[in-house]
Amino acid sequence: MGYEILDLKQKDKWNDILERSNNYDFYHTWQYSSIVKEGEPFLFVYSEKDDFVAFPLIKRKINNSDLFDLTSAYGYVGPISNRNFDASDDEFLENVKQSFVEFMQEENIVSLFSRLHPIITQPIILEKFGGVCFSGKTVAIDITQPLETQRANYRRDHARAINILREKEFHCKDASNSKGVEIFVSIYHENMRRVKALPEYFFDEAYFNSLLQSDHFTARILLVYLKDKPVAGGFFTFTNDIIQVHLLSTRNKFLYYSPVKLLIDEVSLIGREQNMKYMHLGGGYGGKDDSLFAWKSGFSDLHFDFHTWRYINSNEIYDNLVADVVNGHTVADSDYFPLYRKSFA
Repeated sequence: MGYEILDLKQKDKWNDILERSNNYDFYHTWQYSSIVKEGEPFLFVYSEKDDFVAFPLIKRKINNSDLFDLTSAYGYVGPISNRNFDASDDEFLENVKQSFVEFMQEENIVSLFSRLHPIITQPIILEKFGGVCFSGKTVAIDITQPLETQRANYRRDHARAINILREKEFHCKDASNSKGVEIFVSIYHENMRRVKALPEYFFDEAYFNSLLQSDHFTARILLVYLKDKPVAGGFFTFTNDIIQVHLLSTRNKFLYYSPVKLLIDEVSLIGREQNMKYMHLGGGYGGKDDSLFAWKSGFSDLHFDFHTWRYINSNEIYDNLVADVVNGHTVADSDYFPLYRKSFA
């Protein structure tokens, strides 16, 4: 009984945890953590005999101190386990908490922020800790339902756009190779410049090439063409029974046609061939009920609750760090966590 910390050098052990889990997504894999560019990625594993709970996390230093905090990689992460939890697991979950708190104290860790997975049941594991916050909804397409039912649930403007795209001979091609990566990155970066994204979201070719090589999930790039011109693309992962719509992008000149709508429909057909259960589109920006969420909801009325985990290990240290950073700025109703990392410039 106790915990173990697996770093990126322990790929085989990390993979063994995945293979013994009752469910996981590509966000939990060694491959995904290996491309993280900030902090120190690791896997916290608490074990009792053959049972375990594991948390993929990233350790970050807090500037001008000997303190650290934890976060998760971009996307829907949270804990994984080989158990399906219920009320009878109270003692086991209490032991998980005590070991994790011990780890945080030994490593001078002040707080933790992690986005949880909307489809994989996780909040019950974290009830002992506290800090689980409802952060919005996400959208998924149930691709086990008849195709006619799926398409009947498309909002009228989405269905019409998909039909027009096919009539105008837009078509999709698999481009899961180095040339496809090059084309997709060009389109993706154009999209990021248009929305004025932060530098950390400008993923490079090495990022996508690495994900295409994973042994624990399938990654695919699909491009939308008009004649011989690539006008849009998407990066998708297929893990267990979940398709994740990881990234979508469109050339500026073709935004009017919204060619990624065709892409969503076409990838759902691939998922059916591979006996997938859900095609997860994600939510709005930061989990908000915004225009992005409304666009995604045009494909399906199947919504999942999205939670984040915001745990403070030392309230006194956390409050002192916040006070040093805030320094007179107004922070009422701020949803930013941890608040001491918010820029007030």
